[in-house]
Amino acid sequence: MGELIVIRHGQTEWSLSGQHAGRTDIPLTDAGEAAAKALAPRLARRHPVAVFSSPLSRAMRTAELAGLAGVRPDPDLMEWDYGGYEGLTAAQIQEMRPGWDLWRDGVIPGGDDHPGEQLQQVAARTDAVLDRMRPLLDEGDVAVVAHGHLARVLTVRWLGLDASAGRLLGHPHPGTLSFLATEDGQPFIAAWNVP
Repeated sequence: MGELIVIRHGQTEWSLSGQHAGRTDIPLTDAGEAAAKALAPRLARRHPVAVFSSPLSRAMRTAELAGLAGVRPDPDLMEWDYGGYEGLTAAQIQEMRPGWDLWRDGVIPGGDDHPGEQLQQVAARTDAVLDRMRPLLDEGDVAVVAHGHLARVLTVRWLGLDASAGRLLGHPHPGTLSFLATEDGQPFIAAWNVP
C-alpha cells in the first residue's frame, strides 16, 4: 500500500504575516516558489499514481513547481473557510474575542465570499477526500497539495481521531511534506512537516 503524501503550499505574504488565508487566492512569494521547487527531487523519487490539489493558485503553483504531473483540482482540499476572520491574525481575533481558539471556538460568518465553516464541515470534506484516496493507495503513493489547517484535520481523520485533535499537531510549515501510512492495517504518521 502506498503512502498519502500531504504537501503544504509554499509561503505566501499572509502565511508570512500569520494572517488567516482561507479562500482568498494569494500567490506564492519568491521564497514560496523556491521552497516548492526544492520539493521536486524528493517527490520525483516517489512517482505518485495520482495527484490532487486545492484549486487555489498557491496550491496549484506549488504542485507545478514541485514537478507533479497530472494534477487534479479538488475543492474539498481548500483551506478552512475562516468567514469573518479571513485576513486576520490570531492576535487580532483574540483582541475581539479574548481566549479565542480556532479548534474550540470556530469562526464567525463573513460576507458572501467567506461565509465561514465550522470544524465538522471541514472534517466532512477531509473524510470525502480520504474516501476517494484510499482505493488509489492500493496502487501506490497519492499526493495532495493543500493548506495548513486542512492538512491537520485530514491527518487526524486519517488516524481515526475526532477533527478537534488537529490542535495536537504542529502547524505544517509552508512548502513541507508529511507522509501518512499504514502498518498492519493501522494508520500512522510516517513523517510530519519535513522540508
